[in-house]
Amino acid sequence: MFCWFAFYSYLCSHQTIDDMNPQFLQAREAGKLLARLSDERRNEVLMAVATAIINNKERILAANALDLERMSKENPLYDRLQLTPARLDAIAADMRNVASLPSPLGHVSKASTLPNGLRLCRVSVPFGVIGIVYEARPNVTFDVFSLCFKSGNACVLKGGKDADCSNREAVSLIHEVLRQQGVVEHTVELLPATHEATAEMLGAVGYIDLCIPRGGRRLIDFVRDNARVPVVETGAGVVNTYFDKDGDLEMGRRIVFNAKTRRVSVCNALDCLIVHKSRLADLPQLVEPLLANNPPVTLYCDEQALAALAPSPLVHPATADSFGTEFMDYKMAVKTVASLDEALQHIDRYGSGHSESIITANADTARMFQANVDAACVYWNAPTSFTDGAQFGLGAEIGISTQKLGPRGPMGLEEITTYKWLIEGEGQTRK
Repeated sequence: MFCWFAFYSYLCSHQTIDDMNPQFLQAREAGKLLARLSDERRNEVLMAVATAIINNKERILAANALDLERMSKENPLYDRLQLTPARLDAIAADMRNVASLPSPLGHVSKASTLPNGLRLCRVSVPFGVIGIVYEARPNVTFDVFSLCFKSGNACVLKGGKDADCSNREAVSLIHEVLRQQGVVEHTVELLPATHEATAEMLGAVGYIDLCIPRGGRRLIDFVRDNARVPVVETGAGVVNTYFDKDGDLEMGRRIVFNAKTRRVSVCNALDCLIVHKSRLADLPQLVEPLLANNPPVTLYCDEQALAALAPSPLVHPATADSFGTEFMDYKMAVKTVASLDEALQHIDRYGSGHSESIITANADTARMFQANVDAACVYWNAPTSFTDGAQFGLGAEIGISTQKLGPRGPMGLEEITTYKWLIEGEGQTRK
């Protein structure tokens, strides 16, 4: 962490705009050309890239295999890093879905005529160049490209070293299709997988219009704290689910199991199960699918929850660090509360503003929970695993924002556009 900051400080004091990485200038110029393409033409290119993904699976998987060789299968990030034929099919399908969506550009969100006759309208336009800093997630390369291209934005990508072979093969494939389609390939640029490249992006004032970090808490905090360009903060997901006194047990078993085990390394995975004390007798049944899973989930329980469960090598006393931790692994905390208010207090203290859920048959309780939880996505009788741009009908996502200024939650096409005012007159002058 310190070396990042030291290099960043040096960069800010020694580098000028003229010294910047030429990739930034190339992306800037490419973005201007991209904005002139029709939506139909952009869709044709996206469909061509989707087809290329399917036709070049072996090539992409071979590059991904090189990355996987360098990571232990025991690492929770291994699942994020791994590409499979089925996952490539899904990536291509998401890209086709993005192409099928209405263009986010040219939408008039406000229009009026002033008393002096001036006609005003506010219309959506691309940001220009969007920078993405991300870790071991090669699918992000394709997702970001599709969303940025569809919305008329060039993109500059800075992936992590764990996925560098996969990312470079993906961008190489995209560049090939762009050249075949007569579109400038600098529409998407991939920086070296180094800390220095991250620092360059964060200081690229005048080139990068918006930076979005996707990764763990350290990466997100570094980008937010040190960027000189505008940042949308995507959050590490410390996710809670509250099983209320009026919760349905069978429903709760399904929701908790899905939220925790569907993919443990993603940001919408469950980290803490909050249980009303009147339902502690049901706790063994509630977590039984987790303990029986392969691999099983290790539980870190407070004193009351620990007493409610049979002794097991998978059940441990909670520590001070158990709550508020994004495990990204087959691990989960269990917290006992005496009331809805106590559950809300726990979430307020330990949640990250990402996704929270309540399981209850009481509509009043559910509405109170949804009204008072401060998070981008708040669920009632559904797992937090649905927090995803594709699941929300956005085609894909460029990130999940946990901030309140600007976009919040899964960010799709609309969230990566800005607007400008267009004013028409007949020679009016201001007094």
